[in-house]
Amino acid sequence: MGEGAPRGPRADAQRNRARLLAAASELFVERGPDAPYIEIAKRAGVGVGTIYRHFPTREELIEAAYRSELDAVCAAADCLLRSLPPERALRAWMDRFIDYMTMKVGLGDAIRAVVAAGGNPFVHSRERLNAALAALLAATAAAGLTRPEVPADDVLMSLSGIAMAAGAPEQRKQAARMIDLLCRGLHPHP
Repeated sequence: MGEGAPRGPRADAQRNRARLLAAASELFVERGPDAPYIEIAKRAGVGVGTIYRHFPTREELIEAAYRSELDAVCAAADCLLRSLPPERALRAWMDRFIDYMTMKVGLGDAIRAVVAAGGNPFVHSRERLNAALAALLAATAAAGLTRPEVPADDVLMSLSGIAMAAGAPEQRKQAARMIDLLCRGLHPHP
């Protein structure tokens, strides 16, 4: 066998990992950090051994589940800008961010377990979220739809407040109204 670049994970291994992270996120939110591995594996449609191959410790699984959600919300900004007009892309990303924050709050106990074990799942989170949001705000400002002087971090913190105040599934209509108010505040003054 010749030497070359190391191969990445096989496609089925990548799919298994993604399904595990999605199932783990759901179950950690529903049941807390001690959600049984057998239930996570069952929901993901894999064997328990697959969990241990990908994530030798519970803390690694929790941190990977959180980072997977962070990756998804950050990547959504570019995807939305490619598929929607800027203002609709911004609004859709704001809704997606509320979903992310709801998951993050739901993972609270699990994330605290990671931090207690010495991990830091939040390293660079705010910077990454600000970068994603800044791209959306730049696109809407270039189209004349939002004020260019509004810092992404101010909008991010406003969205975080909305998620904390009205992030529960039964409060989604109120969260949507609050996001609409925030969006109106971003419009250029006449």
